[in-house]
Amino acid sequence: MAWFEREFIAVPEGRKNQLIYKWPDVNIRRYSRAIVNADEIALFVKSGQVVAAMGPGRHRIDADELPVLGALVDTLTGNNFYRAELYFVSTREFPGIKFGGRLADIADPVSEQVVTLRVFGEFALSVRDPAELVTSLAGTTDLSVPATVESWSSDLLLKAMKIAVTQGISRGDWPVLGLSGQLEPIEAAVVRQTNLTLYEYGLRIPRLGNFDITLAPEDADRIKRLAKDVTYIRLAGDFQRYAAGEMALGAGQGFANGHGHGGDGFLGAALGLNAIQQQAPTNPWQRQAIPAAAQPIPSGTPPVCTSCGTDNPANARFCMNCGGPLAPRPRHCTECGTDLTAAAKFCGSCGTAAAS
Repeated sequence: MAWFEREFIAVPEGRKNQLIYKWPDVNIRRYSRAIVNADEIALFVKSGQVVAAMGPGRHRIDADELPVLGALVDTLTGNNFYRAELYFVSTREFPGIKFGGRLADIADPVSEQVVTLRVFGEFALSVRDPAELVTSLAGTTDLSVPATVESWSSDLLLKAMKIAVTQGISRGDWPVLGLSGQLEPIEAAVVRQTNLTLYEYGLRIPRLGNFDITLAPEDADRIKRLAKDVTYIRLAGDFQRYAAGEMALGAGQGFANGHGHGGDGFLGAALGLNAIQQQAPTNPWQRQAIPAAAQPIPSGTPPVCTSCGTDNPANARFCMNCGGPLAPRPRHCTECGTDLTAAAKFCGSCGTAAAS
């Protein structure tokens, strides 16, 4: 018997950091010694049923110590082997398991924009019932691959996260911008939903680690720009005032960066838009046509503002005083006072040469 007791069965050092370990040999020698660590439990499985369990300690695999093993004797080997599967299941908590991915496309109730949410983080996993874990997953999952159970749990957690976050945002409980401030209620809802599914597999998620729910980069930029525009329009009073201010700021930044060519016309356009919006209707979305006076002024004719009467330089397009529209100054015959056109060379009434 001493010869048989030379074989020891235990989880290898390199496999002690995994949730479940399956002993590779289904022919287990009688009188072998099974070493079960303090945070483990060993299960004998035959035909998908757990027939025996061993707690922490050293156990001699023999029907005298485990009577139920008497039914597992392989008679073809002279009753020297038990034919069964042996699993070592860890009972400690496994933290730091990563999960993440795309959640859903959802409409932001505030901005009414459709955005894409993503989540990345970690969670802890533990075994609630070792026997139920082995019997429920042994027939559908290769338990010899350590990442299989963790990957399955990660998929279920991501599914529960999609449901919880989508419902919370749709009900208006959680805003799209600022989800980081709602991590505690999100964690509680997700853990509860996930554990309802994991219960039948003998697993549970005690808690989530650090996780974050974010927008896709392009959606985050779009929402931020929209929020800024809405705030500035509210401060300016309407969209046209905001547009005039944005145009003037753009011109100022161009001058500061040394790109001042054509700046007079650009700044004049901003001032002209400001004058136009002062006479705009109360509805900010109603379009208003630009007056015909904004058309080019004939070269050499000093233009006059039709709003304030101020003389302007010959190349001006808008009044440099108030931003109003310009028109050519009327010409008169020096002899008879008859109105002349800008291009007239002689008076049509008396024939006197027109003054330049």
